[in-house]
Amino acid sequence: MTARGILSRRELLGAGVAGVGLMALGGCGPSPQRRPAAASSGAGAIRVASMAASTKDTLDPAKGAMATDYVRHYMLYSGLTSIDDDSLRPRPALAESFDSDDRITWHFRLRRGVRFHDGAPLTSADVVHSLRRHNDPAVASKIAAIAAQFAEVRADGRYGVTIRLTGANADLPTLLAQAQFLIVKAGQDHPDGTGTGAYRLAQFEPGVRTLVVRNREYWIPGRPHLEQVELIAIPDETSRVNALLSGDVHAIHAINPHSLPRIEASGTCEAVVTPSSLYTNLIMRQDHLPTSSPDFVQAVKHMLDRPLINRALFRNTAMLGNDQPVAPVMPYFNRELPQTVLDLDRARWHVRRGGLNGLRLPLYCSPAATGSVDMASILQEYGSQVGLEFAVNRVPADGYWSTHWMRHAMTFGNNNPRPTADLVFSLFFQSNAEWNESGWKNERFDRLLTEARGEADEVRRGELYGEMQRLVHDRCGIAIPVFISLCDGYDKRLKGIKPIPLGGFMGYRFAEFARWED
Repeated sequence: MTARGILSRRELLGAGVAGVGLMALGGCGPSPQRRPAAASSGAGAIRVASMAASTKDTLDPAKGAMATDYVRHYMLYSGLTSIDDDSLRPRPALAESFDSDDRITWHFRLRRGVRFHDGAPLTSADVVHSLRRHNDPAVASKIAAIAAQFAEVRADGRYGVTIRLTGANADLPTLLAQAQFLIVKAGQDHPDGTGTGAYRLAQFEPGVRTLVVRNREYWIPGRPHLEQVELIAIPDETSRVNALLSGDVHAIHAINPHSLPRIEASGTCEAVVTPSSLYTNLIMRQDHLPTSSPDFVQAVKHMLDRPLINRALFRNTAMLGNDQPVAPVMPYFNRELPQTVLDLDRARWHVRRGGLNGLRLPLYCSPAATGSVDMASILQEYGSQVGLEFAVNRVPADGYWSTHWMRHAMTFGNNNPRPTADLVFSLFFQSNAEWNESGWKNERFDRLLTEARGEADEVRRGELYGEMQRLVHDRCGIAIPVFISLCDGYDKRLKGIKPIPLGGFMGYRFAEFARWED
């Protein structure tokens, strides 16, 4: 094994079914003596480690872009709606009810008696401000493309809000449960953490840590259970696991499946593994050469050894992907798409037809995009067999998303689970989406997306989403080898934890439900 635990290309391709881990596992001996968690009023104070932090960490939900942001924002703020843990359907939250006759005009009635952390009451003015600001270019909202559907957002008295859309969208209550749509105070152009969430902000150092304390006036009785949560980041997975096993932290996410036996054998910690729609994708920009060539895209897709990636990187815990983002666990998954398989002869044919033979191209990967370093090594090996030479550039996790992601012809993304097909398509594949990773533009896809949002007939809606999946599969510069199961680790004294396929840490909302029991 070479430095940092990465196998050479030849060693990597020889990995067997049992799988030599492609990412460092660290020592497998006894973990250091555990230190007890700090306690406050007997309820517990815990430290939690995410996988990434940045100086661009933010208190503004609209700007949230990664798991660490989502966890922070769900602790501090609440949304109009939330996603039910079991049914994964939207339910009332700050809005005690919502309804629509035509899926275009929606009416929300707010709960009374809800207060922000500074004591100010929640009113319709706060909701109107929170939703309208996504359409302000100066805010740089990460979901501006979705908020563009808001033709009008207005108050109906002190506790009523009406949202009129540019077109019908049956998924609006689900969309409003996303972290970016959490409600901030009216008048705050730069939210400072003052929300209606389960925790109050005590300290925030971007790129370092977030410290929150229990909100004793939280609007949901009996929650939260913890007195204090400290959120930090440990980018290196081995270090993250070691911190959990030593008791330095009490919960971690983004665990390499090869580390699961260590955690389970510890006797003090446990792992929670959840099938999900999380994926790491290879991005081939459609506004660069040669990655905009259809022959290049097809050659690369037929060079991906998906079963090897699943076996060697994820210990067969993942589900095979098919170069479109709707996972088999999601509604409207198109089971009729032919599975793209490893076919080096076909890849060579595309290389020859596209005049690509002997091409040398840099490929950027990072530990920030789960498994991308080893996927790049696999692609580099197979590329050498079909006439393509990939120069793999492994860059640090810190700064990857701001410096490299989508900024080169070939990079990797790492996209969190989304509850609906509409949301993942709107965020990452719609022509005008900020996170349109490959810069792909397809007018028919955009029309189908709009049509599907307002389609009342579920069968027809499924057909529309099925065709969109086919368009992405056939024409988009995105390759999705597998859908990655969520692997979190917890101290066994942390109770109230259960798997939720919407994201790590119980869909990023674990702090609201977790409790400490010695």
